[in-house]
Order: sequence, then C-alpha cells, then structure tokens
Amino acid sequence: MNTTLQSLWQETRTSDPVRQRLYQVLRESIIRMVLVPGQGLSEKELADTFSVSRQPVREAFIRLSEAGLVEVRPQRGTFVVKISQQAVLEARFVREAIEVAVVRLAATRGLSPATLMELHDLVERQRRCIDPQDHDRFYHLDELFHRALILGVHQQSAWKVVEEVRAHFDRVRYLSVPDSTPIDKLVDQHAHILDAIERRDVEAAGQAMEIHLREVLISLPDLVRRFPDMFEDQQTQSLVKEASL
Repeated sequence: MNTTLQSLWQETRTSDPVRQRLYQVLRESIIRMVLVPGQGLSEKELADTFSVSRQPVREAFIRLSEAGLVEVRPQRGTFVVKISQQAVLEARFVREAIEVAVVRLAATRGLSPATLMELHDLVERQRRCIDPQDHDRFYHLDELFHRALILGVHQQSAWKVVEEVRAHFDRVRYLSVPDSTPIDKLVDQHAHILDAIERRDVEAAGQAMEIHLREVLISLPDLVRRFPDMFEDQQTQSLVKEASL
C-alpha cells in the first residue's frame, strides 16, 4: 500500500501545503481503490508513511469526511466509506445534466482549433492505453478529455461542480474496467462525441454524451454482485431502473 501511496504523493506539487497534498493523495487513493471501501485508516500509519506530523493527516480526514469519503467513528477509528449506489446515481445525474449541455453548446458554437487538437490528441493517447490495459493512465486521460470539453466552452464553474461530484462516480468506474466496461468501448464513445461536435450535430452530440455517462447504469448491478462488501446499500435494480427513466 505504501508504495502506491508514495507514488501518488510524488504526483502532487511540492509547492502546495502538506495538508493539501495529503488530502489530494488520500482522495485519489480512495477514488482509485488503493484504499478500498470499508478499510480502516490509521492516522499514525499515514503520518509515518509520508514523514509528516499527525495534524495534517487529521485535517485531511476532516475534509474527506465532509466530502463523504471517510467516516470517523468515535472510539473505533476512521474508515473509507463504502460506495453508496444512490450517491453514484446522483453524481451521474448531475454530470449528465452538465455535460450533455456542454457538448450541445460545443456543437452549436464550435470549438477552437486548439481545443479540437487537444481533444483529438487525448483520444489518440487513450487508444494507446487499450493494449497494455493501462487503466490508471486511461482514467487520467479521460478526466482531461471531459475537462477540456467543459473548459472549451468556457464553463469553469461547471467543471468545479463535476469535480465535486465525481468521487463516488469514479470509484465505480475504476471497479468496472476492464471486466464490465472495456477501455476500447469508452474510447470509441469519446470519439463519437468529438465527431458529432465537429459535424455540428447538436442532437447527436448530446445523445453520444448521454450514452457515455449512462454506462454506469449498465455496469452497476454487475459490480454490486461481484463486490458486495464494497457497497453500502443493496437496492440496485430499483435504483438503476429509477435512474434510467
């Protein structure tokens, strides 16, 4: 565990405050399933891992608790929160509302040549993740793709909202690859979204993004069956059916 946490630590900016770096590392570790749902977290162990005092670790725990990613249980300890299906579906709803609107706007107005070049480059780099099944690299590039789309239509506030809700959504996405959702399928969906935008086909762009973000509705029931200990509620079929309407 420490090696992976340390590698994530190296990805943070050394100029940032320690408490901010710790929060980023722990949040990303939870999203990437390095720290799995239900796992206990030791304040002392993490402080030792990063050679820091316990105070910034404690502050990171508070922020993660406020974000709904850890639970502090008095007299028992701090634990990674199990995945809430309801939280996943609510996050997908928010992302769909925002990102369908974004691609429709992009198809209506068009994107700058620089943004289009960046998006094509990201899709090509994602394709190079397929054969080695480089999931971590793919999801980093996936985040950059969605970010570039949203910022490409100058909706910075929308991106902040997506960042806030993506944690629960992305934990499911990490679980779903490759068995439930192959990387090549997701890359093809990105390519279809980009093609529709370039053709200025507003309806096709919106539909392509909607299909892309609804992949979680397909994979979620299978993931709950395969990883029941990672989820906190079990009403999968009814929740997914309701979200699909």
